[in-house]
Amino acid sequence: MQLSSVFENDKQIVSVGASRIDAASAIQFKDAMRATTDTDASHVVLDLSRVKFVDSSGLGAIVAVMKQMGESRQLDLAGLTPDVEKVFRLTRMDSIFRIHMTVNKAVLGKSA
Repeated sequence: MQLSSVFENDKQIVSVGASRIDAASAIQFKDAMRATTDTDASHVVLDLSRVKFVDSSGLGAIVAVMKQMGESRQLDLAGLTPDVEKVFRLTRMDSIFRIHMTVNKAVLGKSA
């Protein structure tokens, strides 16, 4: 799973380079996120703007990443495409994660 990471202000921004997070890639995604977020950043923004599809395994992997980061660290999501946003809304995971329209809004701390 290809991830890229940059730091802006006090946030680590992790961008997913794949178009899918599904059963075939969920374990790779979790492992890559674990390695990428092994930093001192207390606030991570996951940029999903290139992801067009997330299934239940992918959703579970994103939740697992949040849990792995622990309570002292925050994971926000940004740039959800319509289909991915629908999965979060239908599963009510949009009430668990702070979701931002864009990475810029996440960096500035603006919701929606």
